[in-house]
Amino acid sequence: MVDPEPIELPIDGTLDLHTFQPREVKELVIDYLAACQKRGILQVRIIHGKGTGTLRRTVHAVLARLPQVVSFRSGEEDAGSWGATICLLRPTKQRPTTETD
Repeated sequence: MVDPEPIELPIDGTLDLHTFQPREVKELVIDYLAACQKRGILQVRIIHGKGTGTLRRTVHAVLARLPQVVSFRSGEEDAGSWGATICLLRPTKQRPTTETD
């Protein structure tokens, strides 16, 4: 079986996990947060949905282990409530990059 082409995600501070397989989530969250941090985006909204809470627990477990994560919490009512997680990242020591870098 051939691997599908990688999906280009906009690095805009919002990651919607609805279109991804659960097995892709851990690596995706790590890579997306690194890309945001590199661009100077230090507040990231991760949309995992409400469902059974399994995906939320997976996301929170990943965030809890990452040294670049300062804190995370459920979204406010207007930001997805407990169907989304707001994550704050540490700034990097290098200058942020742009889409053209």
